Amino acid sequence: IKTEEALSTDLVPGDVIVIPSNGTIMPCDAVLICGTCIVNESMLTGESVPVTKTDLPNPQQDKKGGHGDAIYSTEEHKRHTLFCGTNVIQTRYYTGEMVKAVVVQTGFSTAKGQLIRSILYPKPTDFKLYRDAYLFLLCLVAVASVVFVYSLVMKIINQVKEIIVKSLDIITITVPPALPAAMTAGIVYAQRRLRKVGIFSISPQRINICGQLNLVCFDKTGTLTEDGLDMWGIQRVEDGRFHHSEEKADDKSLFTTKFVSCMATCHSLTKIEGQLSGDPLDLKMFEATGWILVEATEEETAHHDRIELTYVKPPNQLLPPSVISPEQDMELSELYELSASYMIGIVRQFSFSSALQRMSVVVRQIGERRMDAYLKGAPEVVASLCKKETVPEDFAEVLEDYTKQGFRVIALAHRRLESKLTFHKVQNINRDQIEKNMDFLGLIIMQNKLKTETPGVLEDLRHANIRTVMVTGDNMLTAISVARDCGMIQPQDRVIIADALPPKDGQTAKINWHYADKPSQCAIYWPDPVTVVLIQEQYHFAMSGKSFSVIIEHFQDLLQKLVLHGTVFARMAPDQKTQLVETLESVDYFVGMCGDGANDCGALKRAHAGISLSELEASVASPFTSTTPSITCVPNLIREGRAALITSFCVFKFMALYSIIQCLSVALLYSVSSPFIYRTTYYSSLSSWSLYIA
Repeated sequence: IKTEEALSTDLVPGDVIVIPSNGTIMPCDAVLICGTCIVNESMLTGESVPVTKTDLPNPQQDKKGGHGDAIYSTEEHKRHTLFCGTNVIQTRYYTGEMVKAVVVQTGFSTAKGQLIRSILYPKPTDFKLYRDAYLFLLCLVAVASVVFVYSLVMKIINQVKEIIVKSLDIITITVPPALPAAMTAGIVYAQRRLRKVGIFSISPQRINICGQLNLVCFDKTGTLTEDGLDMWGIQRVEDGRFHHSEEKADDKSLFTTKFVSCMATCHSLTKIEGQLSGDPLDLKMFEATGWILVEATEEETAHHDRIELTYVKPPNQLLPPSVISPEQDMELSELYELSASYMIGIVRQFSFSSALQRMSVVVRQIGERRMDAYLKGAPEVVASLCKKETVPEDFAEVLEDYTKQGFRVIALAHRRLESKLTFHKVQNINRDQIEKNMDFLGLIIMQNKLKTETPGVLEDLRHANIRTVMVTGDNMLTAISVARDCGMIQPQDRVIIADALPPKDGQTAKINWHYADKPSQCAIYWPDPVTVVLIQEQYHFAMSGKSFSVIIEHFQDLLQKLVLHGTVFARMAPDQKTQLVETLESVDYFVGMCGDGANDCGALKRAHAGISLSELEASVASPFTSTTPSITCVPNLIREGRAALITSFCVFKFMALYSIIQCLSVALLYSVSSPFIYRTTYYSSLSSWSLYIA
């Protein structure tokens, strides 16, 4: 293959580029067609954790056996797309081949270009104070025109020589040219005080708007709760029944079980400069097993013909005593050979998909011919892909019990693959053929603790009559539990879940209503006159992202009523968060959005006041950025916004009254042809500015 160097400005869609092995900053959006890359996408998403990008899979075959034409979509194939501005840290390539990608977008059409465009041309702030100020200035212009005509007539009667100069003075006296500068004084001082508490702004005019915020949306993970997850325990399943929950997964009696093997292999972790890197949840899960990750060298990769294996193995202290020799002088190479039979190679990885809410891997244990498939994901999704007899009958009750306590629950499953599947066939197989007829293995329970300052801040906002809303991508019941723990939902309040179902089999779309603490009990049917009585302050609506989309499409007349009492919005996609902010603004709320920068960029830009808790590059899309990663910045911003707003309003009243008084005074002096007109105007201006500065 012939390659040549070219300037990044010369790239056009369709060009094939080679990604350097030592990494690079992507100059365009490109889709991988060969090899894998480890990429830091913090510039776009705010996520500091590197992600693994794999090459574009082969087109799926249609039902007739032919090859279907799969249309490339940036959103659908983002796991295979290298975005402009992101940092390619490391590449992995097959022997004799280079890591190649096809250019799909350049310039302002790229993901980074759209971000820059939104920064250069932000949404105009529609603020009532500014609208009223412009209207009042028009009124002053009308008053000035009347006085201008009056003074013109008076001068014509007395003296024609100075008609134009003295008449035009009325315009400059009545319409204060210093009004814009005077109104920014409060904003400047507020910005200085915000900088002292670690809050920076790229749109100072929005500080005034912060003074009128009456609703604040919060992301959950990393904003209301700690960023990381702690391993709380595991609950294994055998013969269709749950075992008692266990605290540790690195017990010697468990390391040979399929449950621990799934924890050790079903992840997207990789090593960068000898350190494990990847999703924090995967990292905590893998560390809980105590196993070791070993990545294949280039020579080992060559033996498998385009298949790059990653191995995991248990530590030596977990091996049975019969495997470890008691001799102290045993070499490490011999010990490695003895433990090789417990090594598991990851043959194929199906990356986590937020749409599918799961990921899976195909593995093979050293010394065995048949391969295994392991699955990890949302419990409801994993259970639906498993054999019914392997899922415990009390699965729903156990899951509900954990989620009500605020735990994050992940389900695991396993399947023994057919012996006819070879290494090469696995590389071309569709994930739907792997992720079916699984055996349910059990649950991993992760704990996400509240930040210490969260309850106090939310209590302050509640006392200030500022409504708070949670917008998260987490499980519904987990989000409701966290909302209760942090005080967003009071203990005596009831939560009604709106479960909207799209049209299906000729039936129209409908909404099922039930209480969060009693899922089987139907709460209300809409529309119903009783709901007028039920919907009071002590009731909160909760809904998922899927229900929100159905309501937007099929129940537009209910949308505004629901968001007026909606407190928890779970499983929300980034674009749905933006839609929610727009809907809240349409019912005359001044909306603030506080997030950690991950998947919140659209909502942060759309809200009246977006506050990013991330100092990464994604924060440039947010009007405000806090160097302190906690929601204590929200009351500070609202407090300074109110101070700046009151200052601007008082300055506006002062300047307007001063201009009208001066205009009428000069007009009166014109009427009597006083020789002290200019002197009076000068001294009145000087005295008024002295009072303002004081």
